[in-house]
Amino acid sequence: MKLATAALAVTAAGAMGLGVLTMPAGAGADPSLPPVSAEDLVTSVLTAKVPALAGTVTVHNALGLPALPGMAAPLTQPVTTVRVWADGRGDGRLALPSPSGERDLIEDGTTLWAYDSSSRTATALEHGPTPAHQHPPVTDPAQAARDLVGTLREYSTVTVDGTGTVAGRSVYELVLTPASTERTLLREVRVAVDSAQRVPLELTVLANGSPDPALQIGFSDLTVGSQDPSLFHFTPPAGVTVERPKAGSPPSRPESPMIHTEGAGWDTVVLGQLPPAQPGARTDPLAMIQRFGRPASGPWGNGWVLQTAVGTVLVTSDGRVAAGAVPQQVLDEALTR
Repeated sequence: MKLATAALAVTAAGAMGLGVLTMPAGAGADPSLPPVSAEDLVTSVLTAKVPALAGTVTVHNALGLPALPGMAAPLTQPVTTVRVWADGRGDGRLALPSPSGERDLIEDGTTLWAYDSSSRTATALEHGPTPAHQHPPVTDPAQAARDLVGTLREYSTVTVDGTGTVAGRSVYELVLTPASTERTLLREVRVAVDSAQRVPLELTVLANGSPDPALQIGFSDLTVGSQDPSLFHFTPPAGVTVERPKAGSPPSRPESPMIHTEGAGWDTVVLGQLPPAQPGARTDPLAMIQRFGRPASGPWGNGWVLQTAVGTVLVTSDGRVAAGAVPQQVLDEALTR
């Protein structure tokens, strides 16, 4: 995952792929673990396999995002819990509560199932000729943290800041701090790495100007060990409407095409085009930005800005979009280049 995607995920959607972060370790003494260098810890994080596991992921969210229509709960609610399971071989399951039911994602190696119990609908995305191992496990609680570490380390000072405990397991505290040349709203990213399995168990995002985390994602409970194989298979219940889009076919819902990225590292900017309003759609993307953003102008023209603790989104009146974990000035420059 490119940093631009990771930055946007942290800004607006990153909670789903991570197993959630617990609050900082309790009053007990930090565990005594063998010393490890930052580079060795990074290497082990990037190469470790996620074991078979079951756990509860808790998202503590202080991003300050407005409650936009259709936005997932982890992005707008202060605390959200998600159940996750992995079989240790790439298959997985995630259960996210919804206001009137539950949404489930199930990866069985050949098909990615999305099931919504409230609407009684399911989508089956078959992988086709693409090997199953090329599809990231749905419930891999470490993948998003690994992507961030792998992408940011070249542009960061990387240190090991002692040890701690997450969900009853001993961890090393890996810290990535932006290099002085990086123009970003983020102060640091902290990753708690399981001392035995070397997979990330906890992610903390800290923004400039605040001592409190903007986002905490990590396990609040975790059991490592074999899981019931039936968890990783899905049969649609009677009466459920099933959609089976072909592999590689466009999604049924219009999405904003990402055109390209500007920059690298912490201050990467994603540039794209806002999708037009669709006939019969309940919401108009540009109208939502106008409602929740503040008016702005620059050499690029007129538009609106939406800013959270860890990211900025700028939308012009003609639908161009610039976003990143950066101050508005960086977006202004990217739009005028």
